[in-house]
Amino acid sequence: MTSNAKELVREFLLEVRSGRHPERTDRYLAPEVRAHQVQAEDPVTVVRTPQQYTEHVHEMLDANGRFEFVLDELLAEGDRVYARWHQVGRHVGTVDGHAPTGRPLIQFTSAVYRVRDGAIVEYWIQIDRAGIAAQLAADRG
Repeated sequence: MTSNAKELVREFLLEVRSGRHPERTDRYLAPEVRAHQVQAEDPVTVVRTPQQYTEHVHEMLDANGRFEFVLDELLAEGDRVYARWHQVGRHVGTVDGHAPTGRPLIQFTSAVYRVRDGAIVEYWIQIDRAGIAAQLAADRG
């Protein structure tokens, strides 16, 4: 593991968030991480442990299958790292009450991570939830 914030976040995203090795979460996250879900209609902050984050990645794999994860941008300043990515999977599990269709499901996401003492301690994440909802609604049509 690296002590450089930008490289730590890059490795975390490509190894864990990508679904390749979710069991390695504890290499990158502090024992408790504040996860700010930035949503206009319902902003919420949850505290996650590495184990809970691993379970979260497995839930994404259950919904999307093995997905392609592409890191589009990574910028860093001090202890903050901005990341933007997209992922392409298949709708293989129930998502927001929508039964699986097997059709492609694309997700665009950005997040800012705060790193302290060689671990991610906090992040703010925005997911294109309207885009996902539109894809799921199209599947019903």
